[in-house]
Amino acid sequence: MVSREARGTIPPMADPGPTITIPRWIQLVVVPVLLVLAFLLASTLGHVVFLFVTASVIAFTLNPLVRDLTRIKVPRGLSVGVVYTIFVAAIVALIVAIGVVAFNQARNAGERIDEYVTTEDPVTGQTAAEEDIDALQAWLDDHGLERIQTKKRVNEWVESLSGGDVSGYVQDAIAFAQGAAYSVVLLLFSAILVVVISIYMLLDMPRLERSIDTRFPPHGGAPLTQQIESALWGYVKGQAILSTVIGASAGIGMWVLGETGLVEGAAEYALLFGLWTAFIEVIPYIGPWLSAVPPVLYALFVDPISVIWVVLLFLFIYQVEGHIVVPNVMAAALRLHPLLVIFGLLAGFELYGIAGAFVALPSMAGLRAIWGFFQERIRLQRWDEGAAEIPVDVELEAAPEPPRAASGSG
Repeated sequence: MVSREARGTIPPMADPGPTITIPRWIQLVVVPVLLVLAFLLASTLGHVVFLFVTASVIAFTLNPLVRDLTRIKVPRGLSVGVVYTIFVAAIVALIVAIGVVAFNQARNAGERIDEYVTTEDPVTGQTAAEEDIDALQAWLDDHGLERIQTKKRVNEWVESLSGGDVSGYVQDAIAFAQGAAYSVVLLLFSAILVVVISIYMLLDMPRLERSIDTRFPPHGGAPLTQQIESALWGYVKGQAILSTVIGASAGIGMWVLGETGLVEGAAEYALLFGLWTAFIEVIPYIGPWLSAVPPVLYALFVDPISVIWVVLLFLFIYQVEGHIVVPNVMAAALRLHPLLVIFGLLAGFELYGIAGAFVALPSMAGLRAIWGFFQERIRLQRWDEGAAEIPVDVELEAAPEPPRAASGSG
C-alpha cells in the first residue's frame, strides 16, 4: 500500500541533518578568546577588514545576476564583466546626475544668498539680510530682550572678515583643500581595491559554494550563499523603497511650501532637497535628522520664520517613516532588533566613519542569514547535562506495628 507521503499529497519532512555539539569547555574558553581576537583584528586591521567586507557585500549582491547569465550558457568570466560594467555604469550615471543637479541648484542658491546679503534696496539703502536683522532686533526689544544685540554681533563679524582674519580663513581653506585632495586619492585607491577583490570573489564564487555545500549541506533548504544573497537583496529592495518614499515626500513637501509662499524660493530647490533626503536616508535613525539640515539652513537665510514650516514638514515625514514606512518595509528586510541595528551602526561608524555606517546594515543582514543557517546545525552543550549523581544514604525506619485488638472476656 502506497502511503500518502509517497503519492505526494503530503510533502516529506526535510531531513534536519546532523548537528554539531559544542562542548562546555569550548564555550567557556575558546569562544571568548575568538571574540577578543576578532575585536583586536578589527581594531588593528580596520581598513583591510572594511575593504573585504565591502567587497563581499558587492560580490554576494551581484552574484545572482551573474548566475542568471551563466544559466543561458554565457561564460562566467564574461558574465562577471557584463554585470560589473552595468553596476559601475549605473553608479557613475547616478553620481553624475545627482552632481549636475546639485551643482546647478547649489549655484542658484549661492547666487540667491549673495543677493540676499549684498544687494541693497534703493528705497531703504539696506540689504534684505539687514532688514531681517533689524526686524529680529525689534522683536527682541518688544519682548524685553534688549540685551541681545544681534545687529552689533553681525556687524562685528563682517568687520572681522574685512580685516586681518581673512588671511587666516584663506589658510584654513587651503589646508582643507589639501586634506580633501589626499582623502580623494585614498578613496579612489580603496575603491579600486574593492573592485578588484569583489571581481575575484565573483569569479571564485562557484568554488566557494561547492566547498560550503560539501561541508555544510543545505538540509532541504537553500544553500548558505543563496541565503546571504537573498538577505542582501531584501535589504537593498527595502532601502530603495524607503529612500524613494521619504525623498519624494521631502521634495514634494518643499515644493508645496515654495508654491504656497510659506518658504520663498523653496520650489526651485525641491529636487535637490529630495535627492539629499533620499541619499542620506541610507543611514537609519541618524539620516532622517541630517536630511533636515540643508532645508532648515536655507529657510534661515530666506526668512527665519519659515523655519517653523520646514521643521513641521520634516516632523510629519519622520512620523510617517517611523510608524508606517519602516515597520512595513524594513522589518522584513533586516529582521533585527532596533537596538542591534543601532549598535551595528555605531560600531561601523567607530571603525570606519560614515563609510562604515553605510556598510554596517547590509553586513548585518548577511550575518543574520549566516546565523540562521548555522543555528539549526550547531547545538551548545547544556551546562546542566551530564551532572554527576551524588549518592545519598537513606536509612529506612521500620514501620510501627499496629496495636492488637483487646480480646473480650467470656
